[in-house]
Amino acid sequence: MASKASASTAAEHGELPAHSALTTTVFDEHRNLLFGLVYNMLGTVTDTEDVLQDTWLSWASARHGEVANSRAYLVRIAMNRALRAAKASRRTYVGTWLPEPVVTEDQPEDSVLRGESVSLAMMVVLETLSPMERAVFVLREAFGYDYPEIADTLGRTCGSVRQLAHRARKHVEDRRPRYRPDSKAVRAATERFLDASLGADLGTLMEILAPDVQLWSDGGGKRRSALRVIVGRDKCVRLADSLAKTFPRDLDTRYLEVNGAPAALLSHERRPWVVAQLDLRPSDGRIQRIYQILNPDKLTTMPLPNHLAL
Repeated sequence: MASKASASTAAEHGELPAHSALTTTVFDEHRNLLFGLVYNMLGTVTDTEDVLQDTWLSWASARHGEVANSRAYLVRIAMNRALRAAKASRRTYVGTWLPEPVVTEDQPEDSVLRGESVSLAMMVVLETLSPMERAVFVLREAFGYDYPEIADTLGRTCGSVRQLAHRARKHVEDRRPRYRPDSKAVRAATERFLDASLGADLGTLMEILAPDVQLWSDGGGKRRSALRVIVGRDKCVRLADSLAKTFPRDLDTRYLEVNGAPAALLSHERRPWVVAQLDLRPSDGRIQRIYQILNPDKLTTMPLPNHLAL
């Protein structure tokens, strides 16, 4: 995962002006919460860190004696900066957009990065909401804020927040049923899918993919990928086979948890090449969605292969 240096560490290294120990301690206490909120809004570690940097600078220059609730103050700053960033982002993105993957297997069980809200599938759905709907949904559904808190954070009335929450919830439920498949089943399906894809075993691919499977591939214009979501088993098999042929030989495969779910990281010569994650169909366990993140800019925080990580 991307470096998340604390405000105190940054100050020690001359990256930020020195401030009182209390100022940096308070910010560091809430940093994981702020990171989770902003990442849910923006879907990239780099943009999230930029927002947190701006939030720190605002907090460092605030009149702390006039701040009654430091947590609410920091969340308000971070969310409003994230809203502005969300409105300006991805207008010129090339091809299909997927969030920047975050390794979550070492996160504690109660981490804000472990829930369904940061799964690749959920974040793809959240991307279809308006920035304000997304902010309300994240605060309400993912972090449990009540309506008055959300209204105060976003500068809206309780009535408008309730309407936004209802609209966002319905939109998400229509597109993302609440279903958490068994992690072992997902891991097994991922291994089988990769073996078949890299081995050009088209028969197995046809067997394990659902008829209406979707393939999402994000190359960001920097690696070969589909410019739109590919739907249908025949089309997905052809594309998966075509993409696999462009991959380097002797790829290292590492299975790990990404955004709260099993995934595979394929690397070549110490460089991450692709992160792949699957969604399974509840009725029969066939693969319903394939997410492939190939954009090298989104893979910079991925770990080295196991045998190189010492």
